[in-house]
Amino acid sequence: MYPELFRIGSFTVQSYGFMILTGVLLAWWYMYKHTRVYKLGSEDISEFFLYGFIAVFVGGKIFFYLEDPMRYIQDPARMLESPGSGFVFYGSFLVAVPVFIWWFRKRKLPVLAMFDIVGAGGTLVHGFGKIGCLLAGCCHGKACDPKWGIVYNHPKTHADPVGVPLYPTQLLDAALILGLFLVIAWLHKRKRFDGQLFLLYAIVYAIGRFFTEFLRGDEERGFLFGGLLSYSQLIALVVLGVGLFFYFRLRRNPIVR
Repeated sequence: MYPELFRIGSFTVQSYGFMILTGVLLAWWYMYKHTRVYKLGSEDISEFFLYGFIAVFVGGKIFFYLEDPMRYIQDPARMLESPGSGFVFYGSFLVAVPVFIWWFRKRKLPVLAMFDIVGAGGTLVHGFGKIGCLLAGCCHGKACDPKWGIVYNHPKTHADPVGVPLYPTQLLDAALILGLFLVIAWLHKRKRFDGQLFLLYAIVYAIGRFFTEFLRGDEERGFLFGGLLSYSQLIALVVLGVGLFFYFRLRRNPIVR
């Protein structure tokens, strides 16, 4: 595929970074549009995104290092390699959630209602990020029949192996996540309780991620129980269980603002 989109002189526009930026700008617009009722301006949303970026970056990196901790304990300098790549989505997710709760409470905002807006914005960043993964070659699938696969040949691709068809797991994830955005946006004024949309995002993605992990071919992401489950599958099961618990609890006893 195309890990580099184009060059402007000596400056190279990386496809992954470009797609993430596209998702962030769309998410910023969505949040700005839907938080004006809470009297949040552009500066407030920008502050939220700054804290969110720090949480996502730190959480994603920490969980990435934890996939193979001895590699970084034995050679800490490796932690400084490729600062713009090497992230785990669920690491970002689990660190960002408490940071968001803190920020909402600091601003005296309704936490669950705000998480519904964040859920929609999050799908945009996440979905476009997966398209960036597809272009860059990271998070790729296993070798497969040519009619189902994508072949990576670019010298700077993150895919391994190159030159053979690989399942486009990134495309499957992107389709699921961006499809979720459409559902969440449609449900925004139809939801039955605050928190429903964010929990829907967490639950549906956890199910999808659990199954797409079986097609993944990037072995460095780490496994447990003798290779029975990947780290992400275990976290997906935990997120699914917690998400379902709160979904049905809030559906029965919604928190009234």
